Amino acid sequence: MRMHRWYTPEEIQFVKKNIRERTYIETLKMFNKRFGLRISLKQLESMTYKHKIYNGVGKYRPGHIPATKGKTHPSRKNWNYRPVGSERLQQGYVFVKVADRKYGSYKNWKAKHVAIWMKENGKVPKGHVVIFADGNNRNFELDNLMLVSRAELNIMNRLGLITNHKELTATGKTIADVKLAVGKRKRKKKGVKNAKPKITPCDNSPGKKTARP
Repeated sequence: MRMHRWYTPEEIQFVKKNIRERTYIETLKMFNKRFGLRISLKQLESMTYKHKIYNGVGKYRPGHIPATKGKTHPSRKNWNYRPVGSERLQQGYVFVKVADRKYGSYKNWKAKHVAIWMKENGKVPKGHVVIFADGNNRNFELDNLMLVSRAELNIMNRLGLITNHKELTATGKTIADVKLAVGKRKRKKKGVKNAKPKITPCDNSPGKKTARP
């Protein structure tokens, strides 16, 4: 494959056409295969930003005339309104709009990988997070999403157990579990060892009456 420095009108049009119903990573694979290139995901995101190309979720197609054109209505949405299902980039992660609350709108958006995991498995347990097993935060395949506790994640980050191979990351989670279990056992054993012995009064203790022979 050849490297790339600029984009032709044909390449730009290809992205505009195909990104509307697809994720960035899916479009990237199609683009590189179609034009024999090997641009990165960041390059694609930079190109779409420069040419104002979006994934098109909830956007009107060229030539579409809204039914409310020329009409006024008190409930008209803001110009930057995004419908449920829209996606956006935030701090390097893809977020998807899952609700349309007027109040508490910060709950309207959820990390896409978390939303996908929850759809299949339910609510994320307290004290747990969902991570990308292969370290690629654009790989939203369900088998690449791994639930770990924050304690496990702390050990995995500290020991570098999150790799770009999901099988190795799964092994890293097992190692973290073992370390947590060993640590818990040591703390329990230490607690028993340091426990103060219970003292019970003997028969000759002060204040206790003894029967005469």
